[in-house]
Amino acid sequence: MRNYKLLNDDELLLLIKKGEVHAFNEIYFRHFTTLYRFAYNILKNEEECSDAIQEIFVWIWENREKLDITSLKNYLIASVKYRLARVIQTSRRHAEIIAANIPVAAFTVIEDDIEARELKKVISDWTETLPPRARQIFQLSREQHLSNKEIALQLGISEKTVENQITIALKKLRSDLTKRMLSLLFL
Repeated sequence: MRNYKLLNDDELLLLIKKGEVHAFNEIYFRHFTTLYRFAYNILKNEEECSDAIQEIFVWIWENREKLDITSLKNYLIASVKYRLARVIQTSRRHAEIIAANIPVAAFTVIEDDIEARELKKVISDWTETLPPRARQIFQLSREQHLSNKEIALQLGISEKTVENQITIALKKLRSDLTKRMLSLLFL
């Protein structure tokens, strides 16, 4: 039997993508307490915190085959922040939570068009603003999941050009999404 405790997060993520429940359980138990404490410092409600963390892990398991996470720890913290923002928005304790001197900028409500289910549309709309060649390369990479080498061969350009175009596009996308997220946070 494999000792999952000896594996790092990246190795566990690969196993999770293959449907290994024991790898998922290890990730869950490895990170639950930290995420829970983080959430509890904000919400001060055990049930709401547990529910928020559970929803994140359920989503990860249900979407395991298409996960593209470069840093699990950062991904989980960001997920908790966004989930807490939604909890705060819908909570009857909204005013109480805000009045408890929460750093509002970090945990405020995100407008509906930035929710995870609509993020794909936001990215698609953003992609349309790219120059034609950059858009083509980005779409081949992110939508058709072609490797840099495959894109280079298909378009008759160097692999380095493909890599540079994708890097530039991703930097612009991150910057645009960051600006958009910050503009949608209230207070």
